[in-house]
Amino acid sequence: MVNNNIHSVCIYCASGTGVHPAYGEAAEKTGRLLGQRGIHVINGAGSSGLMRRVSDAVLGEGGRVTGVIPRFMVRNGWCHESLTEVIEVETMHERKQRMAALSDAVIALPGGYGTLEELLEIITWKQLGLYRHPIVILNTNRYYDPLFTLFRQAADEQFLPFRQGLWHESRTPEEAVDMIFKGDD
Repeated sequence: MVNNNIHSVCIYCASGTGVHPAYGEAAEKTGRLLGQRGIHVINGAGSSGLMRRVSDAVLGEGGRVTGVIPRFMVRNGWCHESLTEVIEVETMHERKQRMAALSDAVIALPGGYGTLEELLEIITWKQLGLYRHPIVILNTNRYYDPLFTLFRQAADEQFLPFRQGLWHESRTPEEAVDMIFKGDD
């Protein structure tokens, strides 16, 4: 079944720089594809790294990007200045909650602690029925393979149900974008 109710996608990804070029290329491609489809992107408003590359690619296609960012990050100069809309919040918790509330799907690109924390939290929210939209993990360069191994081990040890339709893995930006429209069949 195709999900035609996808109008906005939350993107989790790295704001750090210096990563392998393949990650930047995948971020830009994801942004271009979403922008071309008229999908409103929600992200953390970062002015660097993959987050900036996704935003700039969406904006380059005439798309919209809403960034949600805590005030302390704005004061530190970490906010992308050219987004369609910036929503300032007080805390990181508020940021994640607002990003989820504004989105019809999530795509997680590679990233660090923040990205991993956001991804695990949204999967948990989905397991609890608090988030009912598609979650796609873009596994560029097999970046997330160690996490998938940990998920399998946790499932084998009875700590969690593995997958259970909570998330989907994609290998390419094209596949990731297509998957959000397929829903959770």
